[in-house]
Amino acid sequence: MWLKREKSGHRHHRWSRLRHAVTPHSHDAAESVDRPLEASRKGMRALWISFGVLAVTAAGQAVLVAFTGSVALLGDTLHNFADALTAVPLAIAFLLARRAATRRFTYGLGRVEDLAGLIILAVIAASAAMAAWESVARLVSPQRVDHIGWVAAAGLLGFAGNELVARYRIRVGREIGSAALVADGMHARADGFTSLAVLGSAAGAALGWWWADPVVGLLITAAIAAVLWSSAKEVLARVLDAVDPELVGRAERALAAAPGVRAVGDLRLRWVGHCLRVEAELEVDAQLSLAEAHRIAHEAEHRLWHELPRLGGALIHAHPSGAQEAHELLAHHL
Repeated sequence: MWLKREKSGHRHHRWSRLRHAVTPHSHDAAESVDRPLEASRKGMRALWISFGVLAVTAAGQAVLVAFTGSVALLGDTLHNFADALTAVPLAIAFLLARRAATRRFTYGLGRVEDLAGLIILAVIAASAAMAAWESVARLVSPQRVDHIGWVAAAGLLGFAGNELVARYRIRVGREIGSAALVADGMHARADGFTSLAVLGSAAGAALGWWWADPVVGLLITAAIAAVLWSSAKEVLARVLDAVDPELVGRAERALAAAPGVRAVGDLRLRWVGHCLRVEAELEVDAQLSLAEAHRIAHEAEHRLWHELPRLGGALIHAHPSGAQEAHELLAHHL
């Protein structure tokens, strides 16, 4: 009786493995849900903290504007208030990214973060245009600056607040893989240099150099344009599904090192929000059973989770090495 039960248990185990192999299912691990949520929480925390810092900075500058009458300081204050509001599209993007995938949006709404990045690029471009306009206007119509010490202090306050925000957003953005948050951090850094233009204006006024303010403003415009260019390359590359080739190499090496993998075929990576999705084909021994090939695919995916810290999911297809019939059936479609 015991032997009969043992044989029955073995048959049940083999049947469970085979049923698991042939039943359609996802290779996504549990972390594919937890990691994006944790990244969104970190992103939201970074947005609200930086929003508060910029709001306090702009409020402090507004107090100084009230009794200095500096037009340059007023412009910088309004600029900082506007920059604080760039947290809004990113916050909306992070909230939408938390929504589960549907039959219409099968990958979820993570790509809305790329749209937020485009909005931030537009804000940076508008900042550059505004700085250029004000600088040219001051060249045409010079203005006197009063209370030079307070104006300089306000410029330093604006620079310090923006630089703190820039460092925080860039660090968190790189940590969670958010190109939009990094771009927003670069934007804050550019705005910090814009605030230094106010400091330059105060120094020029103290020395009686009326042209110092507009010239420094034009130099700051060039700096903002440089930040715009570097941010645009990163954000637009993400929109076009670009990934760092080093990530592709790491994924390929991790898959190839899995026991039973003879070769790595088609390998593709893409960003969905701040998570990576991987698709790969693996060549395995043609004599393996379906269950064994499936186990190899799972082991290869497990190695990916350790190699790519921002992995959101992987779809691994194992096919027998040297078998071309199935590929020939699809060749005319490709």
